[in-house]
Amino acid sequence: MRRLPATAPDQRARPANTRATGPGRLLIVVYAVFAIAATARAGFQIATKFSDAPLAYLLSAFAAVVYIVATVSLARPGTRAFRVSLAAVLVELAGVLVIGALSIADAQAFPHDTVWSGFGRGYGYVPLLLPVLGLLWLRRTRPAAE
Repeated sequence: MRRLPATAPDQRARPANTRATGPGRLLIVVYAVFAIAATARAGFQIATKFSDAPLAYLLSAFAAVVYIVATVSLARPGTRAFRVSLAAVLVELAGVLVIGALSIADAQAFPHDTVWSGFGRGYGYVPLLLPVLGLLWLRRTRPAAE
């Protein structure tokens, strides 16, 4: 009888992260790209021309934080990471919808674009599509009830 190698106790204690497999990997990569892009954009805008449009630049920085949290939590296993992912993606969706609508309804309040302005038109509307795909993926990979 052939014996399988023993699994280290710390490996058994960690749940497999099904969110970081298959299409989830691509989703995490896209979130990471947006985290980097939004962070770089907000950092540059805040450092060089903050007085031009402080609200827009702070919203871009907030979006960057949301993308970072979503990226990290989607890549991590466990129920807590799932809940953080869900919260981050829901905040992202609310941000895209609210900022998108406000930036169209009152363009003068947003003299400079944010990541979420016009529902993400400056980024090919990916910021509008990304949380929808994120929520669908989270629904598909939600952990079993404990």
